[in-house]
Amino acid sequence: MENIVAFKGNVKYQITLDPGVWIFDDRRVDLTTFFIQEKIGNNELEEYTKAVSKHWDREIMEGAVFPPTLKTEKKFEKEKVLTGTFGIPFKPFLMNAEPRENAEFVVIESEDGQTRLTLSQAEELILGFSIDGKPLKEDGPVHVYFGDGSNQNSPIKNVKAFRVV
Repeated sequence: MENIVAFKGNVKYQITLDPGVWIFDDRRVDLTTFFIQEKIGNNELEEYTKAVSKHWDREIMEGAVFPPTLKTEKKFEKEKVLTGTFGIPFKPFLMNAEPRENAEFVVIESEDGQTRLTLSQAEELILGFSIDGKPLKEDGPVHVYFGDGSNQNSPIKNVKAFRVV
């Protein structure tokens, strides 16, 4: 059970996190590009309109282009999963545990000590669970990255639990 991370403390539901199944989760993010992408709050309607316009223009100029076969897409996705470096946002887990109204902080408990963050800071965390397609066995099961990427080169390792206080 050393690959399980406890989520405990001042929460309505004490849950456990199993990073071994996150590779199949659609919320996973590619850590090689996540911190270098610009964080721009796009207007969703504007983004949708631009995408539809671009598609329409392409069809007028080039004609209809059919998407690659499902077999090709599956092969590409499988290759990406086997070789990728992935993380997952922490916020959904925090929301599922439902911190109580008087909760103020999240304490990350690791073998190297404790790190205390406010709830709003904790919502921005990214939990790294895979490097080059391999789970984090030696210093895992997760690495904790701050949402702004400030600790990208030295994440919090050997995490044992998250405690809400």
